[in-house]
Amino acid sequence: MPIEPYPTSKLIYDELYTHSGRARPGLGHISSYLKKNTVDQLHRKSELAELAIRTLGITFTVYDEGQNIDREWPFDIVPRTIFQSEWQRIEIGLKQRLKALNHFINDIYNEQEIIADNVFPEALLKSCKDFRPECVGMRPKYGVWAHICGTDLIRDADGTLYVLEDNLRVPSGVSYMLENRNISKRILPELLNRYEVRPMDDYPSQLFDILSSISPKPGKFPEIVVLTPGIYNSAYFEHAFLAQRMGAELVEGPDLMVASDDCVYMKTVEGPSKVDVIYRRIDDLFLDPEAFRSDSTLGVKGLMRAWRKGNVAIANAPGVGVADDKVVYTYVPEMIRYYLNEEPILPNVPSYLCSDADQQRFVLDHIEDLVVKPANESGGYGMYIGPRETKRRTAQFKKLIKANPRNYMAQPIINLSTVPTLCGQALEPRHVDLRPFILQGDRSFVTAGGLTRVALVKGSLVVNSSQGGGSKDTWILEDTKNERPRHAI
Repeated sequence: MPIEPYPTSKLIYDELYTHSGRARPGLGHISSYLKKNTVDQLHRKSELAELAIRTLGITFTVYDEGQNIDREWPFDIVPRTIFQSEWQRIEIGLKQRLKALNHFINDIYNEQEIIADNVFPEALLKSCKDFRPECVGMRPKYGVWAHICGTDLIRDADGTLYVLEDNLRVPSGVSYMLENRNISKRILPELLNRYEVRPMDDYPSQLFDILSSISPKPGKFPEIVVLTPGIYNSAYFEHAFLAQRMGAELVEGPDLMVASDDCVYMKTVEGPSKVDVIYRRIDDLFLDPEAFRSDSTLGVKGLMRAWRKGNVAIANAPGVGVADDKVVYTYVPEMIRYYLNEEPILPNVPSYLCSDADQQRFVLDHIEDLVVKPANESGGYGMYIGPRETKRRTAQFKKLIKANPRNYMAQPIINLSTVPTLCGQALEPRHVDLRPFILQGDRSFVTAGGLTRVALVKGSLVVNSSQGGGSKDTWILEDTKNERPRHAI
């Protein structure tokens, strides 16, 4: 059965096709490939992808009604493409953003000059639940607190890329990005060979190098461990994947101890082995029962002491959540101007702070046309999307905003760009975002692409895998100047 015609809209930017239904310049080979394959042939490729996912054990965990449910990673075979000329600008913009964020975190835990100069409000800091007094006075190596960042990008109807949010605490998804590419190599080798697609499989070695650079033992081969909450964590597959790829040890809290010399040691059959760098995948409050939650069994007692004395490096450093706040996000453009004396390369989505009386009034008056987000939720939870909500939930959200305005910010609804996605007997447009990963230590590195997440439900803007989203491989292509636009399928 041939593929049905692909629908396009002037109100939404499609990554593969123009509004007139032609393939975008340089992407004609992909359009032709999809056109020459029948629905059955595409489904067979999708089945091969599912078989590879099942064989490799690529899973994620969904928390549902008190249960932990392991599911196979949802993957769509049609890739998302971006040309190198555009990606080069994105790379520079992402490095600029993370550099400014690290300046901000370092400043907030030390001089707080950005507050003294009235660029960032002190009241906002005092009400930030992720500010950690235990981190005051710390200066990690290179002034870098957030060594790994996953920044979410979206594209508007006019093609403009915006930063939706920065994920600095324990950003996840990079292993799925890498596995998506491995699956594409298996099922679309002929299409990959048509294009010069930038490789991305050097991420684990880049991560290892960045982690090595922050070791308190410069010049010596460091002992690096990945600290996981354990097998029931939703991202455990990723923890094990990255540890294996880096040649690092995968450990849980009870596998480590802090000795009387305030150094961290890993328990081994041969005796204690000193640890230099911890890539932690545990939230701050569970890291150290001595410093934070006394009931935590996931962390290591005395870990903060060892870190503060410079005996161990932690990535990402404790306390980075102060910049991983959706309200603080609105100030990032000003941070770039303040710390770097540069104009932001990548714009924020226009935002409204409910803590501001005038902006709150606007939000309440226009709430049915806005997206409202709580400051510290992730995974798409706790979010309000105006046109899709009931009158009852709208009334509830108005009460929540009035009761705790600091905890909410709002943004206009952006019709995320779409990519053709195999749905039943047709290729249909589905909304996507993009999460590239940025590393910073003694230098900076950006992945050649990122994790494209796709809303598999028709019309949905929620791309999170925990809420029914899937993923696509992301191809960064060398620019093609001479190829003429092709008709859509």
